Amino acid sequence: MNARRNFLATVAASALTLAAGSALAAPPTVEIVAMAHPPVKMALAPLRNWLAAQGGKLKLVEVDVESPQGEKRLAAIGLDGHIPIVILIDGQYRQKRKDGVAMEFVNFPAIDGAPPGVRGKWTTAEVQAVLTERMKQP
Repeated sequence: MNARRNFLATVAASALTLAAGSALAAPPTVEIVAMAHPPVKMALAPLRNWLAAQGGKLKLVEVDVESPQGEKRLAAIGLDGHIPIVILIDGQYRQKRKDGVAMEFVNFPAIDGAPPGVRGKWTTAEVQAVLTERMKQP
């Protein structure tokens, strides 16, 4: 009888530990530091729609890059100049894809048909893939 109680106590303690661990895991934080101009808004619409659909799986913070707060945020991450968009995931704009390729979520995303100077090197799908992996981590 004593062995059974010890076993049940161990199972209960393990279950509580697992539950507490997942409850303590913070969701990824996504910061969109961007201009509030129409071309930027249009470029970010697909990402913003996807982020809104994620609910409580992540934390979203938006900052106008042209505000004093936005200028301070750019300086804090080591960027300056005319940068319309920066996407930070857990405070970093440099991210690695699952295949190990390094990316920087800075400036416009790659959008088919965008004029030169507006077509970037990263995609909304790449941001989504990084976040999907982060949301799976304990």
